[in-house]
Amino acid sequence: MKTAKKLTIYSGAIILLFGLSACSDMSRRDQHTAVGAGAGAVVGAVLTGGSPAGTVGGAAVGGVIGHEVK
Repeated sequence: MKTAKKLTIYSGAIILLFGLSACSDMSRRDQHTAVGAGAGAVVGAVLTGGSPAGTVGGAAVGGVIGHEVK
């Protein structure tokens, strides 16, 4: 069961990263926000063992950090 959960999380992260390549008309700040949210979701999922709350929390924190980076 844990292997399937990890596979789902990692697959979702990869799909998200490939999906970001379609956002070429976004501003740099929007791109940084999206990349930060994606990276934060992956880190949050890994650190909390795949917890949905950890994944969402990581995405929120990563999005804020990505938005503030210049």
